[in-house]
Amino acid sequence: MRKLIFAVALAASLIAGPLTAAPIVIKFSHVVAENTPKGQMANKFKDLIAERLGDKVVVEVYPNSQLFGDNKVLQAMLLGDVQMAAPSLSKFESFTRKLQLYDLPFLFKDMEAVERFQNSAAGQELLNSLKKKGLVGLGYIHNGLKQLSSSQPIRVPADASGLKFRIMTSDVLAAQFEAVKATPLKKPFSEVFTLLQTRAIDGQENTWSNIYSKKFFEVQPYITESNHGLLDYMVVTSTEFWMDLPDALRPEVKKALDDAIIFGNQVAAQKAIDDRQRIADSGRSKIATLSPEERAQWVEVMKPVWQQFEHEIGKELIDAAYNANNM
Repeated sequence: MRKLIFAVALAASLIAGPLTAAPIVIKFSHVVAENTPKGQMANKFKDLIAERLGDKVVVEVYPNSQLFGDNKVLQAMLLGDVQMAAPSLSKFESFTRKLQLYDLPFLFKDMEAVERFQNSAAGQELLNSLKKKGLVGLGYIHNGLKQLSSSQPIRVPADASGLKFRIMTSDVLAAQFEAVKATPLKKPFSEVFTLLQTRAIDGQENTWSNIYSKKFFEVQPYITESNHGLLDYMVVTSTEFWMDLPDALRPEVKKALDDAIIFGNQVAAQKAIDDRQRIADSGRSKIATLSPEERAQWVEVMKPVWQQFEHEIGKELIDAAYNANNM
């Protein structure tokens, strides 16, 4: 009888005894290579979480669209198939119109102005503009300011008239090129090199790092250093997942992400400098830098685009972003 009682007690202790809690898994999906600023940021986040939280939280990074492309990842996130992603800001157009702010041409004069605005109360509030759709923004990742590459020299708005430019899917970007009487074509990023090489399009807009890494400079004889637009990303998660994190862990996860974003943005800033120089050294593209007078012409022509989307974005928000240039 005593042996039977002992056996039952032992079995009960094995069932109810101390169990090691399974780690919280964060699947981080993105569409670029691991050596890019966004790729390096995601890997840094993974390392910081492992270093600081041990086996409580595990980050799994899936680069190069291994899980989802930017067009499907947000829906997958709402279904719980992935916990974090970092699409370009233009990808959120169907979720909120306010983020169209970042596509407005010639809104920011440099990345310092971008940083000032994004760190302001208005910039931080934009991270919450997705909450009604079940998503929450956690931070901004930079790629940099965009330049124009083309098959012929472009210095003033009239030079772009009649040319065909590839754009991301964005109503603001379409209006931007229509303002200078050019034709915007919404085409996948993966097709841009071939479209340029075959002269199916005349030009495109992109950051120095993308122009270099995708070798656009090899098939475009001219690049205008216009710094006319911003290509940034937002790290996003679902509101449900974020609020289900234990209260003790959520601040730790956020701090690790913030530190990883700072690291990634430092990588992006240096890469813009280095890749511009590599393009210049190659001699394949001639780089033209706009004079203040030439830039003023572009700003004047693009102002109606700001007004066109003012009712969707909000005039106060546009003014706050523009005023970041003068702080």
